This record gives sequence, C-alpha cells and structure tokens, in this order.
Amino acid sequence: MAPDMAPPVTAPPVTGEVPRETPREAPRDLAALHGTEQTRTYPCNSCGAELHFDIKLQKLACAHCGAVHDLSVDLTQSAVEQDLRTALEALQNGRLHGQRSISAEHKEIVCQNCGGRSTFSGSLTAERCPYCATPIQRDDVHNAPDRLAVDGVVPFQIDAKSATSVIDEWINSRRFAPTEFKTYNRTGSFSSVYTAYFTYDADTEATYTGRRGDDYTVTVGSGDDERTETRTNWFPVSGVVTNSFDDITVFANDGFDRARVAKLEPWPTQTAKSYSPEFVAGHLCRTYDNDVEQCMGEATTKMEAEIDQTIRRDIGGDHQDVDSRSIDWRKMTYKHLLLPIWLLTVIYQDKPFQVYINGVTGEVQGARPWSKVKIIAAAVIILVVIIVLIVLLKSRKS
Repeated sequence: MAPDMAPPVTAPPVTGEVPRETPREAPRDLAALHGTEQTRTYPCNSCGAELHFDIKLQKLACAHCGAVHDLSVDLTQSAVEQDLRTALEALQNGRLHGQRSISAEHKEIVCQNCGGRSTFSGSLTAERCPYCATPIQRDDVHNAPDRLAVDGVVPFQIDAKSATSVIDEWINSRRFAPTEFKTYNRTGSFSSVYTAYFTYDADTEATYTGRRGDDYTVTVGSGDDERTETRTNWFPVSGVVTNSFDDITVFANDGFDRARVAKLEPWPTQTAKSYSPEFVAGHLCRTYDNDVEQCMGEATTKMEAEIDQTIRRDIGGDHQDVDSRSIDWRKMTYKHLLLPIWLLTVIYQDKPFQVYINGVTGEVQGARPWSKVKIIAAAVIILVVIIVLIVLLKSRKS
C-alpha cells in the first residue's frame, strides 16, 4: 500500500509575516541592546559584570557580586501553539525563509565589553566572548521577520555541577575507553546549549478498508498422524478512527548525532515557558537549521505509525490486513521551542566524539572511543586465566 502524502496545505491567503499570538519581547527586559552589532548583553546593575541565567536559582545572577534579578518574563505563561498551515503557506510563498537564509552565514561581532571580535557561524545565536567571557546574543536572527519566532523554552534544570557528576559517572562506566577520553575536563569542551526543536499537534480522522482474521483450530488426521492445525477466517472490514497528537518533537539542528539526540526523549515540553532571551543568557544557543516544513515529514511519519496501530486495534481479531487508509488532517499546530542539552565534545585521534545530556531529565547518550591497548590487555588476561585453569584441571586429573 502506498504511503499517504504529507498533509496538504489548504490555508487561506496570508499577507505579511506569520501572525504571532504572543509578543516577542517581555516587558522590563534587563538586556543592554547594541544597535550597531544587533546584539544584546546583560550587564549587572550593581557591579557592571555580566548576568547569566542561573540554573539552580532559575533567575539572572551575577557571578562577580552575587546580585540576583527575577526574570522579566511571566513564568506562569506557557508557550503558545501556532497554526501550522499558515506557517507552511508563508514558507512556500517565500515570505519566510528556512535553512537557506542562515546555514552558510558567518557574522563577525564586536564585543561591547572588551572590543574583542568573535564569529557567529550558521545557526549559532548565543555564545560567550572568547576574550572576556561576556554572554552575547544575536537579536537579528530570532527577531528577523523572515524567520519563525521562538515560541517557548524549556529551561535548564540540571546545573553544571550536577551535569559534571552525571558525565563523570557515564564516562567512568566505559571500562575500555581510552584514558585521554576519561580526562575530558582537560581534552574536551563541555557546554550548555539550547537547541532548536519543532513540536507538532494534530487531530486526525482516518477512514480504512481491510480484512480481519480470526484464528480457529481443527484436528486433522488420525492415530499417530492426528494433529491440531490453526486456520484463519477472513472477513472484510471498514471503519473510521480518530487520533489526537500532542507535542510530537522533531530536532531541527544539523551537526549532531540525531540518533543519539533522539534517545534523550521524552522532553517535558508541557513545561515550556513563553520565550525570553533571558533564559539563554550565559549559555550557547542554536536557531533552527531545518524549518517547520522540512521537519514536518518526520513528525507525520510518527503520527502515521500511531494511526496504523489505532486502525489495527479497531479491526481487532488475530490478524489485520489493511488495504487502504485515507487520513483527514484536521487542526494542525506547531511550536518552535528551545530545549536544553549539555554537550561534551572530545577530539580523540583527530575524530570528534560527542556525549549529550538532557538538561532536564539527566538522560545521557553518547559515542565513545575504544582503547585497543585496554582491549588487548583484557584479552591477554582472560587467555592467561583460561590457560591457568586448564593446567590446574590437568594437574588434578594426573
């Protein structure tokens, strides 16, 4: 059976950029905006040092003088869903741009604190100045009219100390990892990164036709040849099933091991807060490399798999044979979210190895190198033990 096509775009004509249900900026923002660079920083009102989002306090804090500031965003305000068909039509009509408008871009930024120059590449939108460690954010990306705005953020809950403990435990449990890999604090880069995701919601109604198979047993043969056989009665069926999908997540960044990042799920997307750049202060941040249309195929594949399971449950019986199905994609919405990951990158023998930690749940997934020396040494030890056991057994028999 041929797979269904992706949901058609049937939205009415749209003018201008995609309408937003929530403002991009929260009132009483503590940021210092730098018009010439189109960036923002967060200077401390008390001492002039830089504020960062403190994970333990869930507030802006100054590491220099200890000053703490509440976030200007309303923490009770959740991320708001946006109409998917409207965004798809704007992308297809060229009013919004996806990967093409940023993935190859390099922008040099002058730090307004020390005057040092750093380069933002591709979808990176927040980093620290390499000379004075001032957190710098690009406003010209997240606020660009031809980009989908960030709807929400799930803030980091695991701080640097806890993340270090988690990664140490994970690495030390890799017995055959090279010593250089285990000393990652000297050889690797360990950073807190907000990564881009799209979440998809949909209400669907699927009409299907097919067959239901019910097993029954019969006894055949006689005497020594008597046996029981299972046979199946098939009946034509048809029906309609409905599904409701909430927050099907799709990772929207390149340059990561997608299979390992996928294993960081589930994400507590229901806790997503309305976006404020204050959550990102002091952390790295990526905007999306792949837009909501490019990510939609992965989301609909997940939804269609669940719809197929629903159809089979509706058919019932011992076997189900689906001849056809037609999906009516009804209400469809999305959110552009920033989700927190602790990222360890270690270069070993000129090859990068990355380990990821879910910044909320602590789930760890990663790649590790193997030490040939340790593996050979273990094999030799095992061989010696086997030889010794054989010698002892022979000596007891003689």
